[in-house]
Amino acid sequence: MDHVETLECTLCGAEYDPDQVIYTCPNHPGVKGILDVTYDYDAVVDRFDEPLDGDIRSQWKYRAFLPVADESEPVTLGEGGTPLLDTPRLGTELGVDLRVKDDGRNPTGVLKDRATAVSVTKAREFGREVVTCASTGNAAASLAGFAARGGLDCRLFVPGDAPEGKLAQPLVYGADVLGVKGSYDEAYDLSMEVTERFGWYNRNAAVNPFQVEGKRTVGHELAEQTREEVPDWLVFSMGDGCTIAGGWKGFREFRDLDLVEEAPRMLGVQAEGASAIHDAFHDHDDADEVADTVADSISVGRPRNTVKACSALEASGGESVLVSDEEILAAESLLGRTEGIYAEPAGATPVAGLRKAREAGIVEEGDSVVVVVTGNGLKDTKSAMRAGGTVDAIDPAIDDVVERYPDEV
Repeated sequence: MDHVETLECTLCGAEYDPDQVIYTCPNHPGVKGILDVTYDYDAVVDRFDEPLDGDIRSQWKYRAFLPVADESEPVTLGEGGTPLLDTPRLGTELGVDLRVKDDGRNPTGVLKDRATAVSVTKAREFGREVVTCASTGNAAASLAGFAARGGLDCRLFVPGDAPEGKLAQPLVYGADVLGVKGSYDEAYDLSMEVTERFGWYNRNAAVNPFQVEGKRTVGHELAEQTREEVPDWLVFSMGDGCTIAGGWKGFREFRDLDLVEEAPRMLGVQAEGASAIHDAFHDHDDADEVADTVADSISVGRPRNTVKACSALEASGGESVLVSDEEILAAESLLGRTEGIYAEPAGATPVAGLRKAREAGIVEEGDSVVVVVTGNGLKDTKSAMRAGGTVDAIDPAIDDVVERYPDEV
């Protein structure tokens, strides 16, 4: 990996060899010393010879930017290459020029597949036969699918309240799914403990430095897809902070390498019941670490990538907002009925945040905006039913239909 320079601590700047398995900087207690992968961009540019023509078959178009060895065979299910859709009806509703990047179309239905493909590839590079993570459901499904693809054993730790629909996937993929009688954060702590005890390779996006590097391909794709018309704003939901950090890093790299002329401002959106990154960005003193939101994918009380997320917001001249669960469910329904895009609550959270930002005057009328939907609605059909309403029962008789639509007869 001659294009990868080092793993650098985001707190103290200490550097570590990227060819070793290391998760966080040991100079700091717990997992506070999050590491960032740094690159020799001259070497990256020499390696990258793909045309920026909008033809993106998968995220591996950007392999030159990814921290994998030249001789590695990627573990892939065809992740990335998701569409950027014009969404004029939704844009009119919100008063902006809007496009939606639908990353719910990834192989297991979630943006996290971008990161998992890289981390499972790294697990094989490091000779590890077992992979693990803590998850509210999406990362578990993603890791289980790619572990199966790569021929690795998979051990997962999920909180007791994880949606059943999300747990069906990893079970079908053959993973050991362990339901922890506690919160996501307790499941997370346990996953870190077993990683140290058993030597399994940990996919946890917050601490595995290579995870964010996979997520940044969504920024690379967006930079290529909006090359002729870079948006004013790029909107992500925030849980651990990895996704918005990765998206910003990827887009910024293309700007810094003059592959695009500019980069957008980032708008980060959190649920009111899981607001730690927003609180940190706005210097709020909120000691409540208990997360409670319908958007389980971003229900994180102690986000580990707060530093990276806040850095992305600050460096881009961006902003963050909070939305209620009611606003999230309303946004899920709005996205579906205006544009036919089916998102889970966390995937619809950016739409709710965009509406809130418009009301607050953060995003102005007519601004160009790209919203990133991070997960498919089939991940959480129970919440979707809350968002969409009930089924109307009728008798199997034409008169009942006529009674419902009398003006159309």
